[in-house]
Amino acid sequence: MRSVRGHRLGIVVLTALAPVIWGTTYLVTTELLPPGRPLLAAVLRALPAGLLLVVVTRRLPRGIWWWRALLLGALNIGVFFALLFVAAYRLPGGVAATVGAVQPLLAAGLSAALLGDRLSARTALAGIAGVAGVSLLVLRSQARLDAVGVAAALGGALVMATGVVLAKRWTSPAPLLATTGWQLVAGGLLLLPVALLVEGPPPAGLTAVNLAGYAYLSLIGAAVAYALWFRGIRELPPTAVSFLGLLSPLVATVLGVIVAGERLNALQAVGAAVVLAALVAAQRRHAPSRRAVRPRPDTAQTRETDHAHDRLRSSRPGGTQDRERGAVAGT
Repeated sequence: MRSVRGHRLGIVVLTALAPVIWGTTYLVTTELLPPGRPLLAAVLRALPAGLLLVVVTRRLPRGIWWWRALLLGALNIGVFFALLFVAAYRLPGGVAATVGAVQPLLAAGLSAALLGDRLSARTALAGIAGVAGVSLLVLRSQARLDAVGVAAALGGALVMATGVVLAKRWTSPAPLLATTGWQLVAGGLLLLPVALLVEGPPPAGLTAVNLAGYAYLSLIGAAVAYALWFRGIRELPPTAVSFLGLLSPLVATVLGVIVAGERLNALQAVGAAVVLAALVAAQRRHAPSRRAVRPRPDTAQTRETDHAHDRLRSSRPGGTQDRERGAVAGT
């Protein structure tokens, strides 16, 4: 039992590294990348990493996995990043993060509908607490609302939750790194024409700092982080994985305090504590139901009874021959 719990805890910790890494994206984008190019950053984050993983694993999708990889790549990466871009431009960051924090609740509902998982009161309360904690952590009193931006943020949370649940339902026979590469390539290819249409061609004269930022987002933020994320989806319930995504705004806030010198007020500290409590509550497994155990018959008594029946049948005419014919016939 302890080894099983230890294995599960190890998977949770490794999966949690993915949203921790994603929490560094805002800092890397603002400090290392050229301004005003979020879609270009999304393309260069997904497409090179996906191509690298496909080349390393030398595996391409087969059969139904061509369209499954395309759909999962669109949900988890392509459409998600596009909606995130719209929400980021039309909403303050705190509002977008708060709306996006409903993803665990959506994943829990989809898991109940598509996977037959039980939606418990504890999971629902943890989801509500997660939204409240993120709002205390990042939401500001002067935040403004925009209908299109809120719809985009909700849409992004919905497609990401759907991608997590479908990735759990569709387990690929291919290696994990191969399926991760397929989804990154599919998402990057879907984003490429959108980025060219909205932002135009990549800027000329990228500096070494810019290239280092893009390399970090691609190798660490995509190849490593998504491999850990999809491995967690294979091993853990999708609702538990979705709750780990709440670590991203928490890490971004902590990095703002450490690196950018921002101040953490009392309400933000309370929000951080609420987020962590929701994460812990969501990772706890339900106790298995105890079924009544029927008493097993005494083994020695059963063997003695069987021997008595055999002796009785053998004493009858043709008893042994009948048993031998039954054995040959397979009865």
